[in-house]
Amino acid sequence: METGLAGYNEFMIEGRNAVIEAFRSGKEIDKIYILDGCQDGPVMTIKREARKKDTPIKYVAKERLDQLSETGKHQGVIAVAAAYRYAEIEDMFALAEKKGEAPFFFLLDNIEDPHNLGAIIRTANLAGAHGVIIPKNRAVGLTATVARTSAGALNYTPVAKVTNLAKTIEELKKKGMWFVCADMDGTAMYDLKLTGPIGLVIGNEGEGVGRLVKEKCDMVASIPMKGDIDSLNASVAAGVLAYEIVRQRLGR
Repeated sequence: METGLAGYNEFMIEGRNAVIEAFRSGKEIDKIYILDGCQDGPVMTIKREARKKDTPIKYVAKERLDQLSETGKHQGVIAVAAAYRYAEIEDMFALAEKKGEAPFFFLLDNIEDPHNLGAIIRTANLAGAHGVIIPKNRAVGLTATVARTSAGALNYTPVAKVTNLAKTIEELKKKGMWFVCADMDGTAMYDLKLTGPIGLVIGNEGEGVGRLVKEKCDMVASIPMKGDIDSLNASVAAGVLAYEIVRQRLGR
């Protein structure tokens, strides 16, 4: 069952007029790179359009823009377009309702590796989750690498982008959802009740779940580990916890 996500190729949009036109045509833009210190009219227009859409702006040196540029004609501005259109959280609730299931979402706190994001979206699909929620800042978006690594899951699993993950959790709690985050200091996942409308929160590859997001969660789950290293890869941790949720949802 497809969610109606319309795919299109990831690419860099270079040059001032091209970037302005991309915004005004409604294209999904993940981030903008602008030459540090550039303040002329077209650039100010781009900044204004980016703020309207809440698109992250990164100010960089000319050397960085030259490195990113594929045409050599960036004019001090490069936009990175998403590889897939983003969904809305309402689409996820609609998918859960259509399947007759309690909502089950993945929320990812600043995942920066596109291979991890793609693998998590694939796991979310296979575990029967109804969607994935990612933040706009300090995280990878739906790049072509993410799409490839998801192995087609992006065609079926909605991905929404939000400005503030902690605030989104608060809003979803009002709709009856519970949240569990992964953390080594938590309660063993087998000892938690992980049924009903639930959001699984997975943290950044290095720092884990941020403090503000963790404070909003109802439960903190740890994965029992017997080895000599102290943590799992983010996508593997997501898979292990997701399938404990699947097991409990199946009543096994």
